Amino acid sequence: MSTLLGNLNIKVNEKLYLKDPETSELGKKIIQNSILLIDEIGLEHFTFKKLGERIGSNESSIYRYFVNKHKLVIYLSTWYWSWMEYKIKFAIHNITNPIEKLNKAIAVITEKVVDDDSTLHINESILNKIIISEFNKALYTKEVDDDNKEGYFLVYKNIINDLAALIFDANPNYPYAKSLASTIVEGSLHQHFLNDHLHTITDCKSPTSVTTFYFDLVLRILKK
Repeated sequence: MSTLLGNLNIKVNEKLYLKDPETSELGKKIIQNSILLIDEIGLEHFTFKKLGERIGSNESSIYRYFVNKHKLVIYLSTWYWSWMEYKIKFAIHNITNPIEKLNKAIAVITEKVVDDDSTLHINESILNKIIISEFNKALYTKEVDDDNKEGYFLVYKNIINDLAALIFDANPNYPYAKSLASTIVEGSLHQHFLNDHLHTITDCKSPTSVTTFYFDLVLRILKK
């Protein structure tokens, strides 16, 4: 994965920012350090004031890029899911067998994330930890319907719909492809969270990985 994103320019919904952080060194520093700081102190305690202190910049300079931390977190989530979407497309490219194709996609979605050093200002492994612990806080809000209308979750939904299409290709007779796809995406985050924090209530721990569990689950379901 060290060169996978070398020529990839991830585009994020322009409504999420006032100024594209990818267009300046300060913007990239905001993204880089927001990931690190949220991981360190959690979303509840994260503020633009603390981020400004960390990067040695005025709080007001961050507001020139993002109107609030909700938009910043959705920006980070969208970047992550866009990166995952590319990884899935890369993994299944030129594969014709439907089961193999589905398994490749499941592996990308559920496996432990390793940092891609070609994206120097974004540590994907730490961003993955944030998605595992904080993504639902960006999704499960009173504003979710309005955010959805603005297209903030489009890439996230694309991944689920694309995975559902792969499930359909593997077994056209299975009637719940979208529900299974969303269960894999959301459930894998939950299983990783349990393994990290409440490991006594999950079987997804060494030597059984989250990926192994979903391989087994999906194979059993689609064989029925």
